[in-house]
Amino acid sequence: MAPRFDLVGLVVADMGASLAFYRRLGLEIPESADTQPHVEAPLPGGLRIAWDTVETIRSFEPDWTPPQGGHGVALAFRCDDPAEVDRVYAEFVAAGHEGRHTPWDAFWGMRYAVLGDPDGNSVDLFAPLPATAG
Repeated sequence: MAPRFDLVGLVVADMGASLAFYRRLGLEIPESADTQPHVEAPLPGGLRIAWDTVETIRSFEPDWTPPQGGHGVALAFRCDDPAEVDRVYAEFVAAGHEGRHTPWDAFWGMRYAVLGDPDGNSVDLFAPLPATAG
């Protein structure tokens, strides 16, 4: 049997701030998890996402330092339609989260926008654009 992809893991400086960000995107994470050193949540399709504090990572990798130099990981959240991309992006920016790229119509046929989560990871919002009659 071959290994199978099962989990996406994020390292976080502030567990509560990170979990609040992802709750806002619709992930079901109990409030009691905000003070835990390791948290997991199920994702649609059977995958899981996990958050570990910097201290947790350093407990088994003492010399760990955050990655430097730009785009390291991106998580993409599908929206129901292009208007939802615009609405969710605006709500997050209004709530004080980093807006990295305002919504645009991408050449690959999607409405797209990019946010930054509290730890600097890219979070993409997307929805297919309606097909145009030609």
